[in-house]
Amino acid sequence: MRLGIDIGGTKTAAVAVHADGGLSEQVRMPTGFGAEQVVATALETVERMARITGVETSSFSSIGIGIPGSVDSSTGRVTHAVNLGLEGLDLGARLADILGVGVRVENDVNAAALGAHHLLGADGGVRPQAMAYVNFGTGLAAGIVLGGSLLRGGRGVAGEIGHIPVDPAGARCACGQRGCLETLASGSALASMWPSANPYPAVDLFDRADAGEAEAIAVRDRFLTGVAASVRLLSLTTDIDAIVIGGGLAGLGDRLLDGTRRVLAEWAEDSAFLASLDLPRRVQIIPRGFPAAAVGAALIGEELEAPAWLRS
Repeated sequence: MRLGIDIGGTKTAAVAVHADGGLSEQVRMPTGFGAEQVVATALETVERMARITGVETSSFSSIGIGIPGSVDSSTGRVTHAVNLGLEGLDLGARLADILGVGVRVENDVNAAALGAHHLLGADGGVRPQAMAYVNFGTGLAAGIVLGGSLLRGGRGVAGEIGHIPVDPAGARCACGQRGCLETLASGSALASMWPSANPYPAVDLFDRADAGEAEAIAVRDRFLTGVAASVRLLSLTTDIDAIVIGGGLAGLGDRLLDGTRRVLAEWAEDSAFLASLDLPRRVQIIPRGFPAAAVGAALIGEELEAPAWLRS
């Protein structure tokens, strides 16, 4: 039985994956801030999951953790996670020493990509050889799975499409560049384009657009154009078979999926090349409530040899 933990900026979720691919009940709890609190959160999560599954902590065959920020997956070290107050935390090694179980650590979006890939093959489905998971949350990033393995790149930044400039005269991005995709298609972009006192600004925007409010329609369509551009970029650079939309904004459900497909179909009407790629068919959205990052965290390492620090 593998255990996967998704440590987020405010909450932590965990799920166990059985040998047959089935999932246990989930554990959810608040995430602590700072290195010691993050370690304590992870340990308490493991203990709770052990009680739920009725096994000893040492009985988990492996434990995987998905966490936001810069992660060295070969060492289990979190080099930078500003939202958690982490700088240079050897999270994998510390937890492994305490628990006596191998612990792997991966960026949360990469973990979610593995979880989405696992989902696409559930119930007898055929898992695509090449798939991308695009996380539309506060920011924008993607995880890419090729042949069942994560594409990390030489410096671990493969999939950071949110910081690809698409408009040199566009808004300043948090990364310091101008006109990045993240300034068009993310939660922070929506907050800038559609300031709202509503606790769910994206839902407010889409509701008003559906009601026919002209300004809301314009902002919604600009946002959907950014989402579709992300899909097109990933398709043209990696020729993936499937693109799964996830992240907080995936809570918009079919309105986000259908709108993205509409924009892609409109582009295909003017381009025989894009029409030949059939991009609308390739786009899916993660089901509401599916713990993609936790499931993927449990599966981290299936495609890799154990890193040296785990074998020693």
